[in-house]
Amino acid sequence: MALIVHKYGGTSMGSPERIRNVAKRVAKWARAGHQMVVVPSAMSGETNRLLALAKDVQPANLDAAAMRELDMIASTGEQVSVGLLALALQAEGMPAVSYTGWQVPVKTDSSYTKARIESIDDVRVRADLAAGKVVIITGFQGIDSDGHITTLGRGGSDTSAVAVAAAMKADECLIYTDVDGVYTTDPRVVPEAQRLHTISFEEMLEMASLGSKVLQIRSVEFAGKYRVPMRVLSSFTPWDIAIEEEAASGTLITFEEDEKMEKAVVSGIAFSRDEAKFTVVGVPDTPGIAYKILGAVADANIDVDVIVQNVSHDGRTDFSFTVNRNDFQRTSDLLKSTVLPSIGAAQFIADPKICKVSIVGIGMKSHVGVASKMFRVLSEDGINIQMITTSEIKTSVVIAEKYMELAVRALHKAFDLDSPDAIRAEA
Repeated sequence: MALIVHKYGGTSMGSPERIRNVAKRVAKWARAGHQMVVVPSAMSGETNRLLALAKDVQPANLDAAAMRELDMIASTGEQVSVGLLALALQAEGMPAVSYTGWQVPVKTDSSYTKARIESIDDVRVRADLAAGKVVIITGFQGIDSDGHITTLGRGGSDTSAVAVAAAMKADECLIYTDVDGVYTTDPRVVPEAQRLHTISFEEMLEMASLGSKVLQIRSVEFAGKYRVPMRVLSSFTPWDIAIEEEAASGTLITFEEDEKMEKAVVSGIAFSRDEAKFTVVGVPDTPGIAYKILGAVADANIDVDVIVQNVSHDGRTDFSFTVNRNDFQRTSDLLKSTVLPSIGAAQFIADPKICKVSIVGIGMKSHVGVASKMFRVLSEDGINIQMITTSEIKTSVVIAEKYMELAVRALHKAFDLDSPDAIRAEA
């Protein structure tokens, strides 16, 4: 008997019919003798609806007290999902019980709307599993040390599921979504994109951080830290196919870097439209200036991505960095009100119409000239590179947003990712 965690996204839970199909799939696994924990998201569109209601009531200037209420509101979407799924399982003749994050409890810090999980108490869940019940836990949410409901940010149900799997030492965590695995890039941008049968944890972490929407980055971090076996599957495959066939489909995220993996120099092309760039002009080129700029940004709980400091001229330099586009206005306000006056800089230039495109692959560790090939391909299409950042297994460039799809298609073809022969065989 294995302990299995299933996670279902909002599209998978998008209607009563789909919820009944999820229940049939979960019941199939339970009847095969597995202990089942399920972590569903809110029904598709529900979280957006709830947050839109909150915005109508309080449109701007959200302080800590208001952020707390946003979490109180947003968390109710998952509460509806777990209750409906429990009812659907019971209708299938399968004993089931649902819990909110605070009932388990899933303990988090107090960073409202983007809380981080600190611990999970699994005593109650294990007792129900031992009694033969399917346990359904709300994703996306938890409770802080003061008893306040918190949410984990967009995609937080992935993180919840992997964290539950880690806490309970589950045999596997299956992430069911509306796609049948991890692709070489988004098939909506490149129709020739190929599904990867396997991808390393290291590559998946990079792709999630660089814009791939299949998994939230924190879920991959959890999986890596606690070595949780993960598989990405489609919830739209027939629910009644054999478990062995279902488990072998999708994309396996593995911790092994075998020879098959190293044959692929580049495994995927990731991209992110949600980027904004700031350049602080005329910064004094003195020790500690980067901290004076970015420390204030970090204190405002704004994540900084790519950073570039230019060569100094006459004791002054330009300092550029990117943030998520959702933080564009807050960053602009912060630079105007706090940063520029404190460092004596002349001005800043803001550009919300940029994007980041990245190539990712473990094979880059042992192959030279990969980055230069990327730069050549972009130059041949007349695409100017504004910023560059690299690691052992990825190279990212910041370019104008209008060139994003052209860049992704050109790179996908240049690195032979259009061909099924170039994709890793199933492990």
